[in-house]
Amino acid sequence: MRYFEQHPMIMVAIGVMGISLSAILVRYSYAPSAVTAAYRLLWTVLLMSPVVWGYEGRRREILGMGKKAVALCGCSGIFLALHFFAWFESLKHTTVASSTTIVCTEVIWVALGYCLFLKGKLAVKAVIAIAVTLGGSLLVAYSDSGTGGGHLYGDILALLAAVFVACYTLIGQVARTTLSTTAYTYIVYLFSAAALVALTAAQGYSLAGYGLRAAAVGLLLSVFSTILGHSIFSWCLKYLSPAFVSASKLCEPVVAAAFAAVLFGEIPAVTQVVGGAIIIGGVVFYSRGQ
Repeated sequence: MRYFEQHPMIMVAIGVMGISLSAILVRYSYAPSAVTAAYRLLWTVLLMSPVVWGYEGRRREILGMGKKAVALCGCSGIFLALHFFAWFESLKHTTVASSTTIVCTEVIWVALGYCLFLKGKLAVKAVIAIAVTLGGSLLVAYSDSGTGGGHLYGDILALLAAVFVACYTLIGQVARTTLSTTAYTYIVYLFSAAALVALTAAQGYSLAGYGLRAAAVGLLLSVFSTILGHSIFSWCLKYLSPAFVSASKLCEPVVAAAFAAVLFGEIPAVTQVVGGAIIIGGVVFYSRGQ
């Protein structure tokens, strides 16, 4: 591990590949979106459980959580579940490039939510960044609206997914003031998995009957996109600046689009590329301002 501490950029590259594979892996699952998302979270909880319950300090922290902390984790988990469901469903209706780029607007919705609900203030640069990213999103939507096949619907779902994950982030900002990262993420994943199982049942689906592929996709999403993706970026914050780590995540739409072009023949239109570049530029502008 000391080698990676001395060369954290290797971990950044692994993290980018991990999160970029998420959209690609979802495409290989024939199961409904709620089922695929439930598999991902159930696998994640299963893989984390030995780490959490195998150490007395973590057991004591989780079992000693107050009602407010549990409630916050519950709300956070529900929004995370809605994020996965909306995003996975969007990938069935629009291109990987459009979906992943629009989801990257999360940071903008976090800024708005921080201002509206946590009494934060938006600088002029933040307002400009929000306007720029929204303009880019509209351009992507305009490009997709003429392609048919429900692409615009998929773009809207991706936008909802970005809003949902922003809510998850904002609630987590409050909950994390009293909880360790491991305890917080574990309880959130538990609630998220439960919410997705309930959503699956509400839609009239079962968790079984989709073959080995669906379960395998859920496991791969858990390992690559969660553990070797988002968790690695959390580790990188110890060695690299938050701004750089956040900017690194913006490689996801580019890498995911490249995978989709090779595997699915999805070649983005010029307006899609321009709109995506505007979105990423707006997010980078905001991140640098922060």
